[in-house]
Amino acid sequence: MSSSLSSVAMVGRAAELAELRRVFAEVRDGAPAAVLVEGEAGIGKSRLLREFAAEIGQTADVHVGWCLDLGASRTPYGPLTGVLRSIVARMGVEHVRESVGVGAEALGMLLPELVDAPTERERTSPERLRDAIASLIEAAAERAPQVLVIEDLHWADESTLAILSFLLRALGRGRILLLLTCRTDDVRRGDAVSRFIGEATRARLLQRLTLGRLDDTAVRELAEQITGTPLTASALDRMQERAEGVPFFIEEIAGCSQGPLPDSLRDLLLARFDRLGDDARRVVQVASGAERPLSHPLITRLVGMSEERLDEAIREATRSGILVVVDDDYRFRHALLREAVHDDLLPGERARLHRSYAEALEAHCAESESGDAAALAYHWQLAQDDRKALIAAAEAMRQAKAQYAFASAARFGELVLELWPLVPDAAEAAGTARLDLLLVLGSILRNAGDGERALAVANVALAEVDPQTVDPRLHARLLRNKALYLVNLGRLGAIPLLQEALAIAEEHVHDEVFRAELLNQLASRRMIAGDRVEAIRLADEAEQAAAGAATTDQLSIAANVRGGSLAHLGEVDAGVREYERARDLAAGSTAEMRYRVNYSDLLTLLGRYREAVDVAEEGLRRARELRVERTSGSIMAQNMVVPLLELGEIDRVEEMLARDFMQGTLRVFRMYMSMTRVRVLAWRGRATEAAELLQDWLPAFEETGVSERQIWYDRVMMQVAVAESRGDLGDALDTIREMIRDERPALLHQRRLLLEGAALIAELRADGVDTAAAREEISAAWLAQPAQLQDDAWSIVLHALLDPSADALDHALRCAAGDDVPVTFRVVLRIERARLHVGDGDRTAASLVLAEAARIAESLGHVQLQAAVERFATNAGLAVRPVPESSAGTEADALTARERQVLDLIAEGLSNRQIAERLFISVKTVSVHVSAVLRKLGVSTRTEAALRQKNPNLRTDRQPVVVA
Repeated sequence: MSSSLSSVAMVGRAAELAELRRVFAEVRDGAPAAVLVEGEAGIGKSRLLREFAAEIGQTADVHVGWCLDLGASRTPYGPLTGVLRSIVARMGVEHVRESVGVGAEALGMLLPELVDAPTERERTSPERLRDAIASLIEAAAERAPQVLVIEDLHWADESTLAILSFLLRALGRGRILLLLTCRTDDVRRGDAVSRFIGEATRARLLQRLTLGRLDDTAVRELAEQITGTPLTASALDRMQERAEGVPFFIEEIAGCSQGPLPDSLRDLLLARFDRLGDDARRVVQVASGAERPLSHPLITRLVGMSEERLDEAIREATRSGILVVVDDDYRFRHALLREAVHDDLLPGERARLHRSYAEALEAHCAESESGDAAALAYHWQLAQDDRKALIAAAEAMRQAKAQYAFASAARFGELVLELWPLVPDAAEAAGTARLDLLLVLGSILRNAGDGERALAVANVALAEVDPQTVDPRLHARLLRNKALYLVNLGRLGAIPLLQEALAIAEEHVHDEVFRAELLNQLASRRMIAGDRVEAIRLADEAEQAAAGAATTDQLSIAANVRGGSLAHLGEVDAGVREYERARDLAAGSTAEMRYRVNYSDLLTLLGRYREAVDVAEEGLRRARELRVERTSGSIMAQNMVVPLLELGEIDRVEEMLARDFMQGTLRVFRMYMSMTRVRVLAWRGRATEAAELLQDWLPAFEETGVSERQIWYDRVMMQVAVAESRGDLGDALDTIREMIRDERPALLHQRRLLLEGAALIAELRADGVDTAAAREEISAAWLAQPAQLQDDAWSIVLHALLDPSADALDHALRCAAGDDVPVTFRVVLRIERARLHVGDGDRTAASLVLAEAARIAESLGHVQLQAAVERFATNAGLAVRPVPESSAGTEADALTARERQVLDLIAEGLSNRQIAERLFISVKTVSVHVSAVLRKLGVSTRTEAALRQKNPNLRTDRQPVVVA
């Protein structure tokens, strides 16, 4: 940068700089934050961040990464590699290895210096890579605040955007500030960057700081600093007419102060360039072809001048304010200058320039045994060499796939397909046959979360298959993959495709392990469709086929499917035994996680909520060990949400839903979480929001529910919750009765809905509604269940509500006190018991029971139940008084469910941060809970609280606070 410009003070940005200081102050206190600094080109985004970075440089580590302008051939993880390498340089390799544990192997895919040998792809996973990146940043934040700057987000590749989206959700603690700059005029509606910004903004994960144009006062101040002379009113007017308050344009106009002002923006940008000598113009033109800073050896090779001429040319280009020297490399002072110079080249000049770059890159790759296929694809494309562009794009696809940069790999794969018809020997150039390319590309797109495009590629591939000549295994894999893509999209048609693939494999492939995989996949689809007997038969066959396999994972999956199918047939004990076999046979983490996800789901359906949470939490512990807690572990966390909701831990559920890692994943995963969101909104009395969310997702649930029975039941659950939240209990009951009349197989999912139906009948009956027919339907459906599902706590509660008596309700209340009955029934049953007391004339007893119901409903934050208690009290003319302290229970009972959990973890010796990790809440929230526990127990230290938890009769000097 020219000296006149580098010495100019920043003007007109005091408010924006103050806002960054404010955010940083919060970050230093441990609250992570992300800010998008946005504005048009030349508005001063990078300058603002440079000023801010210089100001905090003594108190924070600042790491900068740049997104590069490579058109469609963007380098995977472009800016992130530089940021991560900078963090490693600050921390030291050994400290990094110690901090991220097994995650170091995954990070080695991006940072080879962390591993002794190149990381084998089979030894890690995309989940582990993402989690390791987050762990590295958090570890760095423990030693100093971390400020991560990502420049030029408008050029970001999709893989970088996916990691950034993950980090915004995953980094829930630590002194971390993420700063992004973005040209608003280069973001197109609907593109990947636009979607990223929109989603992050809607989720309140990203604060947006928009830089506006400078006013007249700031323009005058900036111009006078540059020129060193006062600005006349007419000169100011002419400058504003051209620059319109954009700082970069003001600088350029000020640089033309000795001559006439250019007529157009293009001429303005080229004004400095036009004044250069021939050698300097040549250097600048060559530099304009580079998408990144240029090293001196590279620019020497490309320009072809003597060292003396080159040095003088570069000196002239830097003095003019066009090029700057940064870390011994040359780059343009502003991207707008590079774009203007590059666009001014003739088509032939541009093609020759990019050919020179491509040849130089190839020579460098040959010398260093390392390559940048993405940059090669970019330069060969602009050089109009289709064959070499295809070769580079195919290699770039393979490299990106190996690094789990699936979105970038997909872009390169589609570029290969685009170039394929233009290259006569495309298969030889790409190093793969077209069908094999389509198979790989479909899988890449699926892993990138683009299920629609994956399905389209699968359809293209199958349309090109000639069954007489194609490799049968490839044909079967294409069919299997299409089935998988349909499942991911929640669409029909997977089972026939898997059947066709299995028939081909059995006739032509003769690979028992491959056949076992297909059998297990088909068995799983049959189970989910409700065809449990056929699912068991297929699982048995899969187990026989996999008996001689090197790994027992397929045996585990077969037992998993069999266990779920048996349980849904009512053979619960046999199903549980099969799940135990699945656990013991799981050799790899995938099979183990599958067991934990499915078994915790079964326990939830059986009402064994605390066990379900324990199984899922153990899965999360394993996910932490494997460094996939925030990725694969998030699906396990999703399985915890429903049992936690039924246990009444609504605060914890809301906190887990707020940390939504499902964003950007396959639709079927997001559907499961959406059902819980609807229920939570209804629980909180936000009926309108619940109805809107239901309406948004209803078409997807209706489509997928045809083939996935559990999704069909989730739709019923959502509709019931929404109807209840708006007070339409009759509609809610009718929805459950329609479920009962459905002729397809009944799964365990119906039990919870039948139980809810009994509660609705009790409330409607009290309002004088004739519920006899509904009562008979629900009772008959319950009694139609297999014997192992009868005579449990749920049966006692259901029958007490359908046919209430004092003894039946008292028995049901004792059952509802445990963790195997949805907590809401503690209120529902008390309201019904109070009704009997009123009928018997014992209004005092009714008031006491109703007061306890009110206390529970309030502690749960359940708006509908609170309204039901209040409505009955009003109609019956009862005064609901607080429960006397003598009946309020022990000190531990005074704690909320969440506070009891925190107390248990305090007793384990966990720190606030460890408790936050275990419970998926923030450290600040834990601190609040710990303070409440100490206050309610009447103790002053965590040690005293732990002793009290182990010995409730232990007394302290202070009296505990009893919550009524």
